[in-house]
Amino acid sequence: MESQNNGKVSAVDGVGSKREVATPRKVNSCDLILRVLALLLTLVAAIVLGVNKQTKVVPIQIAPTLPPLNIEAQARWHYLSAFVYAMVSNIIACSYAAISILMVMGTRNAKKGLAQTVILLLDLVMVALLFSANGAAFAIGLMGYKGNSHVRWNKVCNVFDKFCNQVAVFVVLSMLGSVAFMLLVALAAVTLHKRCK
Repeated sequence: MESQNNGKVSAVDGVGSKREVATPRKVNSCDLILRVLALLLTLVAAIVLGVNKQTKVVPIQIAPTLPPLNIEAQARWHYLSAFVYAMVSNIIACSYAAISILMVMGTRNAKKGLAQTVILLLDLVMVALLFSANGAAFAIGLMGYKGNSHVRWNKVCNVFDKFCNQVAVFVVLSMLGSVAFMLLVALAAVTLHKRCK
């Protein structure tokens, strides 16, 4: 026969003596959902950018009197260092999200305070890493979309439209992953604030 008292279970064994057994710690469901969401968003973002490439035949005019020369041009994510940085950042964040899910589910009461502090600090690192990578990818994407007449950089999204659309999807997914990590930090801050009261 068992009865619950203040988070502990009183159990009666076969000889009639009572002993108290601690109940298993419940994982905060909101925390777990946000971690799974961050994992999925950063994983899908990395996949979207990783498979992103486009090949087009581009006419190049060498001289006004000559006919244009058709040259095959490729756009790939690893040609631009901002996209490489964004890809690596999303892979790091995705890997950390998977590890942090295991850490959150496996943390016991004795190590709870230290583990939560480490997880909070690493969540903050992921927020900074993802926001900086998203900013870099967005800046280069905007340059490809609009160009820059001051330095004579032509826009390329009118030629590589599929490539640019996938970069835009990547930036949105990665930004949502960043927001999920930011919400995890906010949730941890609220939880710590409630404990300190």
